[in-house]
Amino acid sequence: MIKASTLPQLAAFFPEVSANAEVVEVLQKDLRGVPEQAEQEILPSADYEESTVPVGSAAVSFPDKAGKWSIFELELQGPSHGNPFVDVALGASFTLHGRDVAVSGFYDGNGVYRVRFMPDEEGVWSFKTTSSARSLDGVEGRFVCEAPLEGNHGPVRVKNTFHFAYEDGTLYIPVGTTCYAWTNQPDELVAQTLETLKTAPFNKMRMCVFPKAYAFNTNEPPHYAFEGSLEEGWDFTRFNPAFFQQLEKRIEALGELGIEADLILFHPYDRWGFADMSKAADDRYLRYIVSRLSAYRNVWWSLANEYDLMWAKELEDWERFARITAEHDPYHHLISIHNCLQFYDYSRPWITHCSIQRIDVYKTAESTDEWRKQWNKPIVIDECAYEGDIDQGWGNISGEEMTRRFWEGAVRGGYVGHGETYLRDDEVLWWSKGGQLHGSSPARISFLRRIMEEGPQEGLNPMQLSWDVPSAVVPDEYYLFYYGFNQPKFREYRMKPGTLYKVEIIDTWNMTIEEAAGNHEGVFRIELPGRPYMAVRMTKA
Repeated sequence: MIKASTLPQLAAFFPEVSANAEVVEVLQKDLRGVPEQAEQEILPSADYEESTVPVGSAAVSFPDKAGKWSIFELELQGPSHGNPFVDVALGASFTLHGRDVAVSGFYDGNGVYRVRFMPDEEGVWSFKTTSSARSLDGVEGRFVCEAPLEGNHGPVRVKNTFHFAYEDGTLYIPVGTTCYAWTNQPDELVAQTLETLKTAPFNKMRMCVFPKAYAFNTNEPPHYAFEGSLEEGWDFTRFNPAFFQQLEKRIEALGELGIEADLILFHPYDRWGFADMSKAADDRYLRYIVSRLSAYRNVWWSLANEYDLMWAKELEDWERFARITAEHDPYHHLISIHNCLQFYDYSRPWITHCSIQRIDVYKTAESTDEWRKQWNKPIVIDECAYEGDIDQGWGNISGEEMTRRFWEGAVRGGYVGHGETYLRDDEVLWWSKGGQLHGSSPARISFLRRIMEEGPQEGLNPMQLSWDVPSAVVPDEYYLFYYGFNQPKFREYRMKPGTLYKVEIIDTWNMTIEEAAGNHEGVFRIELPGRPYMAVRMTKA
């Protein structure tokens, strides 16, 4: 079922609607009769605690040390009467060498309040809380930020316009996969997913916050984000800490495996009402989750999966969501938004990278270099279709085709994401619930990741040297040609005279690398096996 709330949205799917004046008039009349959701923003209570409560009197605990880019957590025991989720505002200012970092805190249930901070500089940090609750206000302390733990390179940043690196400068090549609803599955299945990821090539996971209702997604989650129930209704002013604590455990587990959590904050595949909350509820949820999770170094923000299918949201809502996320994330994590039929305006300044789903049924990664020119940002094709055999065209490409799309995107200077949808009797499909991988592409994707990691430290950048083959080039240093579904028996190359090159023939499907005999310069011919999915790599000898 396609959801659309406005006539322009509906017309994008069914142009014949806008062409029929009678239908438009009827729809407009019906839409005028639909009441708008209205909810006043609830402000923190100025007199939440009596004036007799001493300022800063809450019991507090925190570690005396934390590693750089790790989480320093301040825990306070405070009041729980009324509704602390909305009645109490909490934050803290962290200071080092005259630099102040403002951080939002949150209520975690049972009288527990937390402030999480990710220190990015070694030294002695001091902090002081601010709160509308007297006992939580003015709590002070200090801790030592030490060198980062081994393997902690900090959050991922954009590097050299089109590529990524960790904050310490270490190259990061995103090799992503999609498991939309894996965090909302039983513990046994979650454990199996994490075990699979230990030997998989992926270092980024697209995942939803809210549970998903769609084909092969019919089970209820263990927890919900809010108090209440589907039958009796949700209290969108009261969060369920157990839900978010479960999500945090999943994010932490991914971090231990070196995997970035590309967190989808909204999505349209919903039967619980989480996609259709009021503006005030949306904003409150965003402030809460960003305050809880922004201190995790391996978090990326994805405002939505298929934003243009969310009938209750308009462009102004997404722009507001971006502002709220930025205001409550002092670490400036990567942020984007994902499309279905219509690209978002990825030139918007808040968008760090382009999170793309193909809009052409067949053409996907072949457009990577065009999109680079259009938006001048990293291109991450998070959904190029999925390897599998279900009845939908988006979920039944072969392992060969998935691998080809990865290579096409790579040599054109972008990054393609994986997903798997092989039909299973238990309806545990990787793309939604995780579990085990059954496809043939992950091993080949791992092979490509190795090729990319062996490539230029500035990343693969495209240069069109021939009309019929894409290539990534560092002039006079490095050349990577990819022949895709073509199957030449040989190729002739015209290189700069006087520079010697080592030439390697790469079978991207059989995962072999064969070095051509001798070094080569100028004009030369390389014999090829005459089968598809071959690449040629040249490096300066």
